[in-house]
Amino acid sequence: MGDPSAVPALTQQHDLRGVLEIRTFRLLWFALTTSSLGNWLGLLAITALAAQLVQAEGGDFRAANYAIGGVLLLKLLPALLLGPFAGLVADRFNRRWTMVVGDLVRAALTLSIPIVHELWWVLVATVLIECASLFWIPAKEATLPNLVPRERLEAANQMNLLGTYGSAPVAAALFAGLSLLPAVVPNTRTDSLSIALGVNALTFLVSGVSIARIKGIPERAARQTDADRTGVWSTLVEGWRYVGTNPTVRGLVVGIVGAFAAGGMVIGLARPFVSDLGAGNPGYGLLVGTVFTGLAVGMLVAPRVLKDFSRRRMCALSIVGVGVTLVLTAVIQNIVLVSFVALVMGTFAGMAWVTGYTLLGLEVDDAVRGRTFAFIQNAVQLTLIAVLAAGPFLAGTIGSHTVRIGDEVHVIYSGAAVAMLLAGLLAIGVGVATFRTLDDRPHVPLLADLLAAARGEPSADPTRYPGLFVVFEGGEGAGKSTQARLLHDWLRDGGHSVVLSHEPGGTPIGVTLRRVLLDVTTQGLSPRAEALLYAADRAQHVDTVVRPALERGAVVISDRFVDSSVAYQAAGRELSHADVTRISKWATTGLVPDLTVLLDLPPQDGRTRFEHPPDRVESEPVDFHERVRAAFLDQSRRAPTRYLVLDATLPAGELHARTQERVTTRLPPPNVHQPQPAAGAPPYGDIQVPTAVAAVPPAERGSR
Repeated sequence: MGDPSAVPALTQQHDLRGVLEIRTFRLLWFALTTSSLGNWLGLLAITALAAQLVQAEGGDFRAANYAIGGVLLLKLLPALLLGPFAGLVADRFNRRWTMVVGDLVRAALTLSIPIVHELWWVLVATVLIECASLFWIPAKEATLPNLVPRERLEAANQMNLLGTYGSAPVAAALFAGLSLLPAVVPNTRTDSLSIALGVNALTFLVSGVSIARIKGIPERAARQTDADRTGVWSTLVEGWRYVGTNPTVRGLVVGIVGAFAAGGMVIGLARPFVSDLGAGNPGYGLLVGTVFTGLAVGMLVAPRVLKDFSRRRMCALSIVGVGVTLVLTAVIQNIVLVSFVALVMGTFAGMAWVTGYTLLGLEVDDAVRGRTFAFIQNAVQLTLIAVLAAGPFLAGTIGSHTVRIGDEVHVIYSGAAVAMLLAGLLAIGVGVATFRTLDDRPHVPLLADLLAAARGEPSADPTRYPGLFVVFEGGEGAGKSTQARLLHDWLRDGGHSVVLSHEPGGTPIGVTLRRVLLDVTTQGLSPRAEALLYAADRAQHVDTVVRPALERGAVVISDRFVDSSVAYQAAGRELSHADVTRISKWATTGLVPDLTVLLDLPPQDGRTRFEHPPDRVESEPVDFHERVRAAFLDQSRRAPTRYLVLDATLPAGELHARTQERVTTRLPPPNVHQPQPAAGAPPYGDIQVPTAVAAVPPAERGSR
């Protein structure tokens, strides 16, 4: 379909297996994955050891929670204090040896923890290990673009995320297995936590050796920009200025941060919580592992779940799901059931994360997108610090209490369970507030909408019209007008009431707007003014032609609709995608086609099909139309169930047959008593066609 040359590039970009064929990247990825495995294993072992050391000295439930909270706080705090300096080191010093030395330092410090075996050294070593990691990470990030071709950078980043977070469940399973070692091998002299920390140290050594073998890493990164030197607090302030003025973006940010906070609460409270259940360190590893496994599952399945369901609604409902499952985790007193619920909770968190980030990419203006995402990352980091530290401290303050009900029933209220319960209720509140902010379909009952999406049916919209709305989209010369007319004739012959129209110019007022928009003599029209004029034409078109026909049960066929504005004004004119989408939704009051047929054609081929002098838009350079084409294809990927993408280089008859096949499954009952068009007027179905509209030459009706 379309330009065949685009397929190899797309495949190459997303070929995860192919990027591992690059030896230098494979070594770096192996080092990252191995050290990440050690990091997760070390997190579990160090927090468990801190609680164990406190309890060995006679500390109570409260003291053990405080020790865990202290470790988690110290593990994250260096990033806030030394973040800008770490980037400076990656700029000024040899990056390969920065990573190698960092791995050796982390290995030595980790190995020293079980040797010293004192709480004070656990806390000190935790800070030092995180400082070393802080210098390791930017050196790695600066190295990556030097090891893979630009077209494979996205695949490389995906592999890095897989190595970083995919190793967490493996580390949790390994920790649980090592925790069972004394029971399986009774004569083991070394305790399981010391073994886990030894394995952690070994992973850092293996990582260092792998990086030392990588050749071709530049000694220093590119020159640092002012933006790179921006500190955490400056980024937060700049980001909040933008987020605070955009309610939709603000709702998404609050939702994403809330989902992370709920997941962080489970991680922070997992150790004391499983101890209350009598599961010990094996249960600790199991619970953390299921949360991260669920997170990965949620990220993978989110784009495939309920494709026809509103992504905004899904994001908010996923956050509510995180809260509900967190409440269930708090009240269940069985480690097996708790682990299952934690898996579901992680899945909801992963769905909220990936859906929220996708929506942000659509909503945030490209000019501030980098700062906004940096703000979100720092906000998430700060929230995790607060939650990971506050959770155990809150649990310790609440303590563990036993309530006696009669002589037989004893109910134990654990501080960890109560803190989880409160966090779950807070997450539910955040999810509900996010839903109210993001809901793009307030007139549609939520349950009916969910059931319709689950059955793969059209939206359960009570205001849904009995008619069918079909739109043809595509670049110049793709054959939209031809296909629209062929479909119109076929439907009329089948006894259906059909309305054929186009944008711009589908109404008497639209004809005037069309002349302004497409006349080559129109000079000085700003991109924003152009976008508003198209929106004005569309508002009039929907109110006077499209919606009345749909309400009568007709099939409406339109040559262009909202997606053309997103493609031509947002991508072609390089305006804000969010602004153009918002204006178009307002102009149409949210009307969405039942089917959009995208005729995909390379711009160079389209130019050879012109049968008239090119208009103002057709005269734009090729790179403009390439952006338009890419935007159309991007929109089709985001709404695959609504789109039918066809290769416009195919014969017109074959394109018409494929369109017929798709339309047939959605047609309303035919109306054989429909009125016929007036003599000499184009077949605009059962509406009276104004003379000015009928006078527009057919070849120009679909022009943009």
